[in-house]
Amino acid sequence: MKHLFRACCSVLLLAVPAAAFQPSAQGGFVPVTPLTAAEQLPAAPLLITAYAFVWVAVLVYVWSIWRRLGKVEHEMHALQQRARRDSR
Repeated sequence: MKHLFRACCSVLLLAVPAAAFQPSAQGGFVPVTPLTAAEQLPAAPLLITAYAFVWVAVLVYVWSIWRRLGKVEHEMHALQQRARRDSR
């Protein structure tokens, strides 16, 4: 019960100062002025770069899995041959 009381008091003590520093509301709607051409970022190069990065990451991941799977298959084949040799 003491833990619950302490938690409630802590939340209350932290919430009061946060509520006191709320900025005042504006008087009305203020439209945003359009950005100049120098301040705008073109979306197409960023999108193409992001897609290219993701595809490269996926291909590297698949390639690494393919290599590890090949090593495991090679080890399984060696163990199979060793088991055949030992059973004779």
